[in-house]
Amino acid sequence: MPGFFRYFAAIFYDLLLLIAIFFLATAILLPLNSGEAIKSPLVFPLYLYSIGFLFYGWFWTHGGQTLGLQAWKLRLVSNNAPNITWKQAFIRYISASCSWLIFGLGFFWCLWQKDSKTLHDLSSNSYIIRTEINADD
Repeated sequence: MPGFFRYFAAIFYDLLLLIAIFFLATAILLPLNSGEAIKSPLVFPLYLYSIGFLFYGWFWTHGGQTLGLQAWKLRLVSNNAPNITWKQAFIRYISASCSWLIFGLGFFWCLWQKDSKTLHDLSSNSYIIRTEINADD
């Protein structure tokens, strides 16, 4: 694990971008529903959750770097390959979501692990690395 602060800073960067994507995804959906909000308490959240998966899944499977990971010089790699698969991305996304639902405990798990892996690292057979280490970092 490249550093707790660096990792959460990358998550924050990605969250800002994802919120903008959620606004765009909502704007695309509104005309299809006569400008009205979708009233189903399940459909719209699942739609946004799927958009989130496509966002992270694409970046993770195509180079291992979201924009937040790039900015903080981090990269997601598979335990046994340079890039993760879509299956690993799905497992990672679901398990990271569950980590947030239990108040971030899956993220804080890395503090007690010898290899500093989070629960979603362990479940998806992947992990975050630093891409560049400078003397002033």
